[in-house]
Amino acid sequence: MFALMNIGLSVEIRMLFAFVTALGMSLSCGGPLIEYLRSWQKQGQPIREDGPQSHLLTKKGTPTMGGLLILGTTIFSILLFANITYHFVWVSLLVLIIYGITGFVDDYWKVKRHSANAMTAGMKLFFQFLTAAVAASIIVAATPSSINTALHFPYVNWVLNLSWLYIPFAVIVMSGASNGVNLSDGLDGLASGLLIVAFSFFMAVAYLSGQPNAADFYLLYIPRCAEIAVVCAALIGACLGFLYFNKPKARVFMGDTGSLSLGAVLGAIAVMTKSEMLLAVVGGVFVMETVSVIIQVAYFKKTGKRFFKMAPIHHHFEQLGWSEKKVVFSFWLTAFILAMLGVCALI
Repeated sequence: MFALMNIGLSVEIRMLFAFVTALGMSLSCGGPLIEYLRSWQKQGQPIREDGPQSHLLTKKGTPTMGGLLILGTTIFSILLFANITYHFVWVSLLVLIIYGITGFVDDYWKVKRHSANAMTAGMKLFFQFLTAAVAASIIVAATPSSINTALHFPYVNWVLNLSWLYIPFAVIVMSGASNGVNLSDGLDGLASGLLIVAFSFFMAVAYLSGQPNAADFYLLYIPRCAEIAVVCAALIGACLGFLYFNKPKARVFMGDTGSLSLGAVLGAIAVMTKSEMLLAVVGGVFVMETVSVIIQVAYFKKTGKRFFKMAPIHHHFEQLGWSEKKVVFSFWLTAFILAMLGVCALI
């Protein structure tokens, strides 16, 4: 049934349909899903006691696992409008589903135990690395041998062959992106807004990388890669629909169900399009959030003091007196500027 949706439709049309379908389904299914999550979870997502004290009041009782809305509508739209016989498409589905299940289990036990901590970091990293290693191996096998282990440096248009080191590198990219988005999911609308910007950029990169004249945009040509633009369009529509319910004051949180899987698929798309270095630029806010936690932990272990008032860094700005909306909009603006810097690498 799903294959019939692709007959005679160009990639551009299917991108539009995937976006509209995911957006429409998110908006129509979001309300009922939130009511179900609220009735089931009762007390909502447990709030970190070591986080901003205001969150214990303003966010208490808000249900989590809203990532189910994004994953469900994205996967449905991909099955309808993407060519699922293409390796990269079903690798995207694999990453979304496995990372999504890992996040769901973590969210489930948080709610069940009413604790901000459920799965250990080691457990989550094990499933993240294992899934990323499988995905990276398939991506390398499905990419033309002349570039399948290449690392492309934007702006200088230089290519480095990493050989056997490429798969470990790709695993770090996917797992790092997954955890970067997870750390950014701490304020209403923050992570979903940042993801919309990032997926929009990589939708353009995927589309252009699949064109024979990809070199004109300083990208490596990857046959059929434009199909991943359909995946990105579905993700954008789903995230935009979710943002309607997640904007301040949020009616639902994304949870690890969404943040781990969406970050991982963002990293996977960067690997598929050979744009890993561009991810570091366009996803600079995610990098900043991750680095702030690393610095905070290392500095505290060495000195017993905090480098930032609180980490991840969005909480640092809250502690400086910024309102939640000001932090979110400032980070969104930063992400947009970084995306424009990414565009500069293509022209």
